[in-house]
Formats: sequence, structure tokens, C-alpha cells
Amino acid sequence: MGKAVIAATTLGITFPLTAAILPADRFDALVHSYNGGGMEINGPSLLIRKMLGTSTSVSANYYIDSISSASIDVITSASPYKEERKEHSVGIEYLHDKSIMNFNYSSSKENDYQAKTYSVGIAQDFFGDLTTLSMGYARGDDIVQRIVNTPGGKTLDLNFGSKNTDRQNFRLGLSQILSKQMILGLNYELITDKGFLNNPYRQVRFADGSKAFEIYPNTRTSSAVSAQLKYYLPYRAAITTELGWFNDTWNIKANHLSLGYSHPLKKDWLIDLRYRYYNQSRASFYSDLFSAAGVQTYMARDKELSTFTNHTIGFSISYDLSQHGWKLTDKSSINFAYDRMMFDYQNFRDASVTGVDIGTEPL
Repeated sequence: MGKAVIAATTLGITFPLTAAILPADRFDALVHSYNGGGMEINGPSLLIRKMLGTSTSVSANYYIDSISSASIDVITSASPYKEERKEHSVGIEYLHDKSIMNFNYSSSKENDYQAKTYSVGIAQDFFGDLTTLSMGYARGDDIVQRIVNTPGGKTLDLNFGSKNTDRQNFRLGLSQILSKQMILGLNYELITDKGFLNNPYRQVRFADGSKAFEIYPNTRTSSAVSAQLKYYLPYRAAITTELGWFNDTWNIKANHLSLGYSHPLKKDWLIDLRYRYYNQSRASFYSDLFSAAGVQTYMARDKELSTFTNHTIGFSISYDLSQHGWKLTDKSSINFAYDRMMFDYQNFRDASVTGVDIGTEPL
């Protein structure tokens, strides 16, 4: 079985500006790093949130991904590349009695992809604030293009043109306080995608050694359900467990289990430990190697559509600066997080390996 190990690291410093009802004013500065699967992604992020009066909060976020190389399934069919993705987002939250409404907009751009997303949500407390019902809707509009190498340098592929992708997301959540120590959360999500849904660079391969660009269905509907239970321990620690299930119209079925533990050390340190297991079946039109062109209508070789399992272990450390004379803000902290992801692909082979027959490369 093919195995891959990926590491993701984040380092951030958080400055809540003042004490507020909901949500708290804050300023976050973050540096993130991802390395694995043939890709390196690094960049900064800035977030600021500010109360306007007692019932309105606004936020703005700026996020950069600097990407080098590409995943193994793209490298085998296209040249390695470097690019930068910039994302801007703004949001507003309004508190009225026991209801919270939020409106958000985000926009991201890279050399061959543009995305805009609008979302709205509402949460309402019931039964003496022991129960919270939330729901939300998001609409995304993406534009996909393709970059090609020419004697004059990299340029947009005019033959490919521009493809559109329309995404919609519906969310429903229920949070219930079961006791002084225990909270239960239930969530349901429905996602519909329409338009150009595959990577414009990725290719499928055939038994005779030839290649062709992937062909995907132009629609996809996905649904996910999860249940989370959090238990607070007497010494300010907490245990969290979550179960989740996923399926879609491409015949992918998946489930996951997450475990988490939070533990305070003295007054100024907080440590979080976490583990996640994920298991997925392949899409109905996925194959690592097709016998010939035209054997089926849709063809994909994206390893994320293959059968695989994933184990993720990670930790976070938070240090409260305000406990040691940091007087610039009411409360501030510095945080570090690290995750190690281990993938086991069961029907995806490393086509970059040479000297072996096609279809016999290591998994």
C-alpha cells in the first residue's frame, strides 16, 4: 500500500483587543507551513475582529498561500510550478436578543483560479439557553483556467478558455448542554457542485503508456453528518470525541473518528492533543490505470478520489502573555500547532518511478 507522510505547522500570536460580549475583539497574526505529497505551502495570515457598539461585530482576514511544486499525480502529467494564492474575507455578525446572524464574503485569486464565496448564517438559543439551533447557506462562484508553457514564457491556454464552477452549501447544527460538564453537538451539511470540477492539469494514463486529460461529471452532490461530545473535567481540562460520515453521488463513502484532549498547565499554558482517523472508498470513475481511451464516459486519477485511509496526530501549545506583564491588551497569547498526517493509498501508484512496467509501480 502507498504511504505518504505530511506535516503541517502553524505559529500565531493572538491579541484580543478588549473584553466584549460576543464575539470578543481580537487581532491574530499567523504563519502556516505545509509540507508533504510533493507540495510545499507557506504563508502568513492576519485577522482582525472589532465590536461596533454592543450588538454588532465586524471582521476582516487576509491570507496568503505560497505554493511550490505540485502533488505527485499532477507532477507526472505536468511541469512542477510555483504560484501564490491571496484570499481576502470580510464578515459581520449581529446579535439580537438570543439570535446571532452573520454575513460573510471571501475572494481568492491565483494565476489560474479565481473564487468568490458569499455566506449567511443564523443561530438561535432555546430552552433557557441550553439548546442552540444554527443554520447557514453559502454560494461560491469559481473561474478555472489553465497555464501552459510557451517560448515566450507561461501564458493562459486560450484553447482551454475559462470554465465556471458553481458551489452551494447548506448547513444545519444543533448544540445541546447535557450537564454542567457535557455538551453534545450534531451537524448536517449538504453540498452541491456544478460545472468544471476537476484539475485542469491532471491526466489519466492508459495501459499502452499514453495519457489524456481527466473527464469528470459536471455535477456532484455530497452530504455529511457528524456528532461531537465534549466533556469538561474538574481541573479545567476537557475531552472531545467526534464521529462523522460522508457520501456523495460519485459513490464515495467515508467516515472519521476524532479524539481530543485539552489540559491547562498552571495559569499560562494550555496544551491540546488530538488524533483523527479517516477512511474513504474510491469514486466510481476512478482508476490508477485505464485499459484504453473511451472505455468509460468519465475518467479520473486524482488520488483524493481513490481508496485510502489517513491517520493524523497533532498538538497545540498556547502561552498566555498577559500573565507576565504584557500590558498592551487585556488578553494576549502566542500559539503553536503541529499536525502529522499519514496517508495509506490502496489503489494509487507512484507513476514517477521508472524502470518498472506500467501499472506495477509501488503504491
